[in-house]
Amino acid sequence: MPSTHLYLSLIPQALIASMLSPEEFSKYYAIGSRATSLDECMFFEVDPEFRSDDFPFHLAEERCMADADGQPKKSVYLSIYRVLSRIPVAALGKLYLVTRDGQTLALERGEYRPDPKRQLHLYQEFCPIIPMVASRLAPLEFCRFITDTQQPVHVPRIVFSELKLLGLATDPLGGRADDLPYRRINHLRDVLNEILNNRGKPTKMVQRHVKEGPLYRMIAGGIYVGDANEFACYPFPSREDLHSQHYSWWRSAQVQPEA
Repeated sequence: MPSTHLYLSLIPQALIASMLSPEEFSKYYAIGSRATSLDECMFFEVDPEFRSDDFPFHLAEERCMADADGQPKKSVYLSIYRVLSRIPVAALGKLYLVTRDGQTLALERGEYRPDPKRQLHLYQEFCPIIPMVASRLAPLEFCRFITDTQQPVHVPRIVFSELKLLGLATDPLGGRADDLPYRRINHLRDVLNEILNNRGKPTKMVQRHVKEGPLYRMIAGGIYVGDANEFACYPFPSREDLHSQHYSWWRSAQVQPEA
C-alpha cells in the first residue's frame, strides 16, 4: 500500500496529504487528472512524521486510502490558511518547482553562499505574499528584515527567490537590460537607482503581483525560506547543469504563458 506524503503547496498555500509520489503529485497538481489545467506550482515535501495540533492530521489517516479499483487518493487538504508559518523550517524537505505542463525540478537544501560584492538584488516573493521587490539586502538579511516584527510591515515567514538583474545590478540607469523579461524596465531602473543612493531605505516594491507566475528562467542563486530565527537555502542549478541534467524541465520553463 502506498505511503502517505505531506506537501506544503506555495501556489496556492495549502497543506495537502497525498498517496502520490512527488513526481506524480507534480503532474496531478499542475495539469489535473484530465489535463484541463495548466499552472505552475511549487511545493515542499514535508517530513511525514511531522505532527501538530494546528492541523487535522486525522483526516489524512481517515481519507488517504485507495479506492475500490486500487487508485491512490490524490489529495486531502488539511489546511489552506497560514500554513507556511505553522510548519517549522526544519520539517521541510525537497522543494519542487513544477512547470505548466507538469515537468518537475527537485531542489535539495544546500549551503547559503551570498555574493559580498553584489550591491543590488531583485526578489520574487512566493508565499505568503507575491510582490517583486528590489533591495540592497542580501537574501539572509532580506529574510530577517521582512520577518522582523519591529517593522510596520512584516510577515511571519517567507519563501522567495533572487532574480537576475544583468547589467542593472551594477548600473541601474545605464546597464543593458535587453534580455530581462520584467515589465516596466524603466520603472525597475528608477527603483534600483533609488535604493542604491538612498541609504535609509533598503527595499522597495517593484510590482505588487507578478502576473507571469514564477519566473523560473530568471532565478539567480536559489530559493530561500525563513523568518527571524530559521533560514534555509535551496540552490538553483547552474545553466550547464540545467542543460545537461534537467533539459526537459529547463525547456518547459522557457515557455511564456499566453497573454
